[in-house]
Amino acid sequence: MTSRLAEAGAPRGELPVAVVVVDTGLAHLDHPFEYAVPAAMAEAAQPGARVRVRFAGRDVDGFVVQRRAVAEHLGPLAELGRVVSPEPVLTPTLLALCQAVADRYAGSLGDVLRLAIPKRHAAAERALPMDPPVVEPLPMPPVGPWAAYPAGPAFLRRIGDGGSPAAAWTALPGRQPEMDWPAALATAAQTALAAGRGALLIVPDHRDVARLDSELRARLGPGRHVRLTADQGPQARYTAWLKVLRGHVRCVVGTRSAAFAPVADLGLVAWWDDGDDLHAEPRAPYPQVRDVLLLRATAQAAAVICGGFGRSVDLAQLVADGSFASIDAAAPARREAAARVVVAGEGDLERAGGAARARLAPSAWRAASAALADGPVLVQVPRHGYLPALSCQDCRQRVRCPRCQGPVTLPSAGATALCRWCALALPVDRFQCPHCQGRRIRSAVVGSARTAEELGRAFPGVRVLTSSAGSVLETVGAEPTLVVATPGAEPVADGGYAACLLLDAWALLDRADLDAPVEALRRWMTAAALVRPGAAGGVVVLVGVPEGVHVPAVDALVRWAPEWLAGRELDERQTLTLPPTVLFVQATGDRHAVAEVAAQARAVDAAVTILGPLPVTGTDQVRVIIRAPLPLAAVLADTLVAARAVRSARKEPGALTVRMWDRVSG
Repeated sequence: MTSRLAEAGAPRGELPVAVVVVDTGLAHLDHPFEYAVPAAMAEAAQPGARVRVRFAGRDVDGFVVQRRAVAEHLGPLAELGRVVSPEPVLTPTLLALCQAVADRYAGSLGDVLRLAIPKRHAAAERALPMDPPVVEPLPMPPVGPWAAYPAGPAFLRRIGDGGSPAAAWTALPGRQPEMDWPAALATAAQTALAAGRGALLIVPDHRDVARLDSELRARLGPGRHVRLTADQGPQARYTAWLKVLRGHVRCVVGTRSAAFAPVADLGLVAWWDDGDDLHAEPRAPYPQVRDVLLLRATAQAAAVICGGFGRSVDLAQLVADGSFASIDAAAPARREAAARVVVAGEGDLERAGGAARARLAPSAWRAASAALADGPVLVQVPRHGYLPALSCQDCRQRVRCPRCQGPVTLPSAGATALCRWCALALPVDRFQCPHCQGRRIRSAVVGSARTAEELGRAFPGVRVLTSSAGSVLETVGAEPTLVVATPGAEPVADGGYAACLLLDAWALLDRADLDAPVEALRRWMTAAALVRPGAAGGVVVLVGVPEGVHVPAVDALVRWAPEWLAGRELDERQTLTLPPTVLFVQATGDRHAVAEVAAQARAVDAAVTILGPLPVTGTDQVRVIIRAPLPLAAVLADTLVAARAVRSARKEPGALTVRMWDRVSG
């Protein structure tokens, strides 16, 4: 479909047939349909325009993707209902990208279009001038922050020369604002703009957008870029999107949905913190920012850079197979930039006895006490809330809801325990363990609110702030303060933190996730990167590491070597045939539907294996994992699309969800 675009330059009156992509929501109808174009709509119904058409007895939305002189359909054609807007929002380039994403993820084009194109706002279309303003060309910037990386200046030169290099960039920690990662990405964007090309920068959340937006405004000047985020109002977001579409600006910073922004002459795509799960779209077909941007860069010959303090296994694979170069600082520069890392418990046992095993180990308490005389201290805890997980005091089994088997939490001191899934109230004084009949409850995991309460008692007179879901701080001052934050909610401190305590390390390492070690390191490094360099007194204390066990993630933090851990994980997964070295597809639904899809997948090739089925907790559905070599990805995706279309056409009962995972973060 994407190859059958409109005939350029042909008079609209000679093309009385419109090919329309209709939003039906049905897998077997995921293809364009032909409609007759009334004479009154001949000029407005151009390719890319939004229209309303009659389909299956109801009015539905659609996009014109082509005009034809002769219909392929042999029977009479229904007419277009109306042209909602003549604005050509679905450009040929965007249509090709959306189709590629749908194919890549075994999804439907309609689902991707809903993610890619924001809802129309008529007032925004009328208010924004059609013609872009005339602006002075930007000068080529100095290398600035990239001078700290041996390969950085050469990478910028290739962008400025119109090349399309691709690189994984490990950013230095503890940098001053003018040398930090927002400044580096803004410099790369200015380089692309100065070369007459566009730039697209994607970050995980609105706080990162605010930092990068401020840096771009300072470097590019007003009106040179726009931000695209979900927290903008409908008119503001659509106005910003139209500015990109109409060519008013060629630089975009935003969150994951901005990956589809229609930037003209795209010369650079960049994203920050590849491992952050906010880059994964939770709606079908569940695309990941990395894949969307790589598809765009390949189609438009754009440069690619992914930065972060850590490195995901997915990026390690791209570096290992030669798709990406690696931009890293030399080892001496890393040691100079990073804070000193101390693992609590090493040497504490002889001096403190049993207190060495306390949640706030003596070495952590001493580091925080000394640092508070010189500035703020960051305390990272894995979970928000008060006591997010409870267990039996006697047998240590987790407390589960008797109705749905969901996890049970205590919202605050003296409150009634609640199930996090069904909100069933469970009075603590009536608890009886189904395993040992014990009647006492203990905390299995301590949340940020309880941690702040404990630290307030441990450090009387010191101000304690919390930053977690629902109440995230963006910045804190340089005065002595204890800042308790959950991963991803750490505010930036003026002048950097004097120290950072990483509590409950075991909670991140014990997650039931293939990416647990790399994800734990990523979260630790994100917090540790906000601390002053070791030469300036900055210290990071890791608390709660399992005793007597070699933990590679801890070694990587102490050495500040995320590439080493990612490479180690990649080698192990190659041996064990796990993503991202193989393709994983997760199929979830009723038992009959899943079995049917699994059989069709198995018939694709003898190398395809099926793992499962396993029941899905709390439902009557089952799940299977389809494992296949990476070269079979396209064939398997086509097979799954066809299987879903057949089920849809037959109106077979039961839901079926398919998720393509050739990388763990999918």
